[in-house]
Amino acid sequence: MARGRALTAMTVRASAPSDGGGRNGGAQTGAVRPDRLVVEEPMEIRLDDHLVTTTMRTPGHDYELAVGFCFTEGLLDGAPVRGVRYCATGSADATRYNVVTVSSGGRAPVPDPRVRTTTSSCGLCGSASLDALRQRLEPLAATPPPVDLVALGRAAAMARSRQPVFDETGAVHAASVFDPATGDVELVREDIGRHNAVDKVVGRLLLDGRLPATGRGLLVSGRASFELVQKAWSAGFGILAAVSGPSSLAVETARTANLALVGFLRGGAPAGGGDGGTEHRSTSRAVTANIYSPEPRLGVRAAG
Repeated sequence: MARGRALTAMTVRASAPSDGGGRNGGAQTGAVRPDRLVVEEPMEIRLDDHLVTTTMRTPGHDYELAVGFCFTEGLLDGAPVRGVRYCATGSADATRYNVVTVSSGGRAPVPDPRVRTTTSSCGLCGSASLDALRQRLEPLAATPPPVDLVALGRAAAMARSRQPVFDETGAVHAASVFDPATGDVELVREDIGRHNAVDKVVGRLLLDGRLPATGRGLLVSGRASFELVQKAWSAGFGILAAVSGPSSLAVETARTANLALVGFLRGGAPAGGGDGGTEHRSTSRAVTANIYSPEPRLGVRAAG
């Protein structure tokens, strides 16, 4: 079912001269006008009809979100996903399409409910330690793909051109799956929560039978937190790139996982112009980034 991801609210657009001068003698002015707001609603996730958690999310791709969360948090424990549906506690209409249950046919372990609501800002912050991850996950066996800044810049531009909810509201995060060698973007998902956007792309890959994501890159808006590194590691991505910086625990976790971690990604060609052709060079910017992990094994090709 298609869900509304944005709604209209009236707001006052206020302005005032920064120096206190101007035609109105420094007075603040304002005009009433409509604005588009991203929708944020709670969604209850269940596994085999057992309550797992309630997360604040932007409606849309709810099945992917529920499946991705169960996978990246280790709740499936290798069990297959047999089905996904709304409700389980009543009709879908009665629950306003805000309850999703993932079915493993009873093969997944019974989950311990997370009684605290997962906020859209940080997800299950601190819910798992690095030591717990080491027990659940092995370091990635494949050598991380080389960090190609030209490809990363192209991926960032392509991903940005495929974010309609952000264009409408300016208030959502995005996660994208890309080819580290070419920068081609194959999948983009948006959500008010960074962790939700990642779970949506991971859920889509799992439902399509494309996990582990060996050789692929994951691009996220915002910072690279421990939780996002955990999810990228769980899904088998070779590179995690973020437009902002990582936390210290994110860097430590990425190095433990043998996962390439890139932060502060900036610049690149406009969408549609990332092939380095001369017709686009005048509007391209140099691509810059900080490469945090793994330390000694990255080959970097400079943009330009």
